[in-house]
Amino acid sequence: MHLFEKTVSSETMYDGVIFTITRDLAELENGQTARRDVLHHSGGVCVIPITDNNEIFLVRQFRYPFQEITTEVPAGKLNSGESHAECGRRELLEETGCTCSEYVYLGEMYPTPAYDSEITHIYLARGLEFSQQNLDEDEFLDVIRVPLAKAVEMVMNGEIKDGKTQIAILKAARILNI
Repeated sequence: MHLFEKTVSSETMYDGVIFTITRDLAELENGQTARRDVLHHSGGVCVIPITDNNEIFLVRQFRYPFQEITTEVPAGKLNSGESHAECGRRELLEETGCTCSEYVYLGEMYPTPAYDSEITHIYLARGLEFSQQNLDEDEFLDVIRVPLAKAVEMVMNGEIKDGKTQIAILKAARILNI
C-alpha cells in the first residue's frame, strides 16, 4: 500500500453542470485517515491546429475566474459518451471553423492533480480545411494566427499562461523541430 490512499467514504458536497465536488475520507499507508476534497470533471480536449507554413490558430477569450482575456489553443469539455478524439474535432470546428486531414494524439495531462480529476487530451491537427465557425451561444472568442516559433516565445515570456496551451505548443514545436 506504499503511496496509495484508499477511499473510506465519499460525500457529494456540490453537483453542478461542469463538475461535482466530493468530501472524501482516505486511509493513508500508515493507517491514519485524511480528508480529501475532490473536484470531479468529465475531462477535456485541446487541439493545436498547424498550417503548412507552421502557423497555429489560437483563440482569445475572457476567462471569468481570472477576469482577463487569455490566449489558448481550441479546447472543450467532453460530452457524455463522446470520445476524446471526437471532442477535439468538434471543438476545432466550433471554435476555428477548421477540419483536418491529419490528427495526431500527443497524450494527456492532469491540469491540477492535487484536487481535480480532470484529464486533458492533446491533439495536433494538420492538413487544415476551412469551413464556418460555429460557437456555442454563450461563447465569444477571437481566432488569431501566430507562427509556431512566436507562440513558443509567448509561452516562454509568460504571455500565454494557460497550461494546456503551453504544453501543446511546446510539444508541437519539439515534434516539428521548431
